[in-house]
Amino acid sequence: MAIEILMPALSPTMKQGTLTKWLKKEGETVAAGELIAEIETDKALMEVEAVDEGILAKIIVNAGTKNVAVNKVIAILAEEDELIEKVIAAFAHKKTSKKAEVFITDKILEEPIVKLAFNSTVAESMTMTKGTKKNLNAERILASPVAKRIAADQQIDISNITGSGPRGRIIKADIKNSQKGSSIINKSDTYVEISHMRQVIATKLTTVKQEVPHFYLEITCIVDQLLEFRTQINSLAPKNADGKPSYRISLNDLIIKAVGLSLVKHPDINASWLGDKIVKFGNVNIAIAVAIDGGLITPIITHAAHKDIVTISTEIKNLAKLAKEKKLQPKQYQGGGFTISNLGMFGIKNFFPIINSPQACIMGVGGTRKVAAIGHNDKVYCKHEMNISLVCDHRIVDGIVAATFLNSFKEFLEKPLLMTNF
Repeated sequence: MAIEILMPALSPTMKQGTLTKWLKKEGETVAAGELIAEIETDKALMEVEAVDEGILAKIIVNAGTKNVAVNKVIAILAEEDELIEKVIAAFAHKKTSKKAEVFITDKILEEPIVKLAFNSTVAESMTMTKGTKKNLNAERILASPVAKRIAADQQIDISNITGSGPRGRIIKADIKNSQKGSSIINKSDTYVEISHMRQVIATKLTTVKQEVPHFYLEITCIVDQLLEFRTQINSLAPKNADGKPSYRISLNDLIIKAVGLSLVKHPDINASWLGDKIVKFGNVNIAIAVAIDGGLITPIITHAAHKDIVTISTEIKNLAKLAKEKKLQPKQYQGGGFTISNLGMFGIKNFFPIINSPQACIMGVGGTRKVAAIGHNDKVYCKHEMNISLVCDHRIVDGIVAATFLNSFKEFLEKPLLMTNF
């Protein structure tokens, strides 16, 4: 009998993914627990194991296919004593008999059944309703009759036009808009396919910005003592066999520690919105925004308030490396209660990131800079400043709560000896 291999859900929030590679070919034997494919979610690239054993009879979804829905059939297995051709035919008949209307939808080319290699017997036995005699192997472009007529009259290639009508149908307005834009299109322009990760980021952030009532706070911290504190910690690092320091603390490591300690003092900030209730987290798990190829991901430093600074530094370096290699496991990027986004190393003075919903707040960290200040006896001296922004979900956090949290954080940065358990 045909054994269906389904698109797996690799995380609780996953709804679709990209099937990047098949590790087995059609006709090869597959053992239970053997790696068969690579799936890319919006978070990571992960390998998929076979649950059953048999022969890979047919690959339904080809490598490189994007937006494959969870639980969609991506391949079928045959038991070793079965004829592969019979298994494929049985699977095809099962799908068509259950859902004959697939052949009359405008999304016919998206259905996996279309990509099967039917034999004539199976094809002739399909029950089709009136008006469904279509060439299944032909590419179809969905367009209204008016749009097709205008395109034909004006010799416009509609294969490159994106439709705005129902189910992506090209309508008259799309043809006119393409004509308006054609005069300004430069032949040197490059069109880049949107990755699954970028699609998820775009959808999530658009929803969050529209639905979450953001408010914004900003504070300036004097970080001269923090810079000296970092220098002292790094000077205490023991040397490895090659003579290099065993660790090197960054300002970001100290910021993570300061946020962790501040969240302990202000637990109302360490919270998430669940619709009908607010959850206040018992552990301080901080998400750190890390840029990767095609997007970003937020690995988690767990129990950040109770870890020493050297441990935090080591963990974030390891997590960032795994993130860039797309090797993070779900437990390493899920479950954060607060997010930090640091763009200071790029010379950014201040910015206001979008909340990593359902979390209550996200912090934006700007770079350090030298500024002139007036001290005692009106003497001018140099000091180092850093701008810190806090973006909050007003459903969870009120202004006074956010302000007191920022003041505690500022105190840790300006008096770093308060973080002496490094």
